[in-house]
Amino acid sequence: MTAFKTLDDVDVAGKRVLVRVDLNVPMDGARVTDDTRLKAIAPTVTELAQKGAKTILLAHFGRPKGKRDDSQSLKVVVPALEKTLMQDVRFADDCVGEAAESAVRKLAPGDVLLLENTRFHAGEEKNDPDFAKALAALGDLYVNDAFSAAHRAHASTEGVARLLPAFAGRAMQAELEALQKALSDPERPVVAVVGGAKVSTKLDLLGNLVKRVDHLVIGGGMANTFLAAQGLDVGKSLCERDLLETAREIVAKAKEAGCAIVLPADGRLAKEFKAGAQNRVAPVSDVGPDEMILDIGPKAIDEVAAVLEKAKTLVWNGPFGAFEIEPFDEGTVAAARKAAELTQAGRLLSVAGGGDTVAALNHAGVADKFSYVSTAGGAFLEWLEGKELPGVAALTATR
Repeated sequence: MTAFKTLDDVDVAGKRVLVRVDLNVPMDGARVTDDTRLKAIAPTVTELAQKGAKTILLAHFGRPKGKRDDSQSLKVVVPALEKTLMQDVRFADDCVGEAAESAVRKLAPGDVLLLENTRFHAGEEKNDPDFAKALAALGDLYVNDAFSAAHRAHASTEGVARLLPAFAGRAMQAELEALQKALSDPERPVVAVVGGAKVSTKLDLLGNLVKRVDHLVIGGGMANTFLAAQGLDVGKSLCERDLLETAREIVAKAKEAGCAIVLPADGRLAKEFKAGAQNRVAPVSDVGPDEMILDIGPKAIDEVAAVLEKAKTLVWNGPFGAFEIEPFDEGTVAAARKAAELTQAGRLLSVAGGGDTVAALNHAGVADKFSYVSTAGGAFLEWLEGKELPGVAALTATR
């Protein structure tokens, strides 16, 4: 990963600093129901304010499709943002034009201004050069603190970064440093845990990981496709039978690259997918025609633990089973707690990400015990797939 500049590399005092943040928070009416993203940007915004910058926040909210929609105005986020930052936040009724320019002119060092939803303009998602120039004209410097939006080549994530001196905010910096340690320059052995429902959604991910990790642990519904590709009968389990040959090709590529694929030896089976369903533990070779594999079994849990014991680096995306329903959460919880234990003991660098993964780690009570947990779903997945993220590339471009 190419070097990028951070807030340590610039004097922001008295400067107008455009900061791309992620304020696309869940709402219940006018109430923010989860302030995780607000807390994530607080260190950057607070540091800029304390250093005397005129901080101007750029963000999108919802999907207004390039035109003004007051039901998706960022103004509703201001009270929660003020509470998180513990300071006043001004608001401009637009992100370009006279409303934005006037609001910026009135800023004093230390002030924070939130501009209206960038997606109220079609030029945002089209990365229109003129729209990017209009945004850039409001600032002297650009800081990107929204890794979650870094996989999109939009005006506020990529276009502006190529027009102004560009820097990574503290949240972006932490994310990039964690990812660099996990796969770009990892301490080996490296283990990847990939779970979730379908192989089809993670083909690029699997193809990239088999070339870069020492062990690839496959769980969730996607493991059933690999088991079926070996000739096993997985009954009524979720299985993409049209991808059996693809699964075999991935196994062959892994073998060629020296990557050991770990599939479950046993599972917890049930005839119904519901809480409290009657279930049993059995080898994966003993699945009845009317049964489903809904979690990994005790032997599989032990094998995953043994692999983690030897690992130095772990990258995790996706649960092992239907963790939302007991007792089909046992595999995910056991593996997550093992990884957390090794991390806390200083024996493992653990990086996890993706929506279901974060929910699973929270369910296991260990999200705060991993080295780094990314809340950036799409961007985290694309990084794991080995794709260049436009918002990151723009930060590392030579000007």
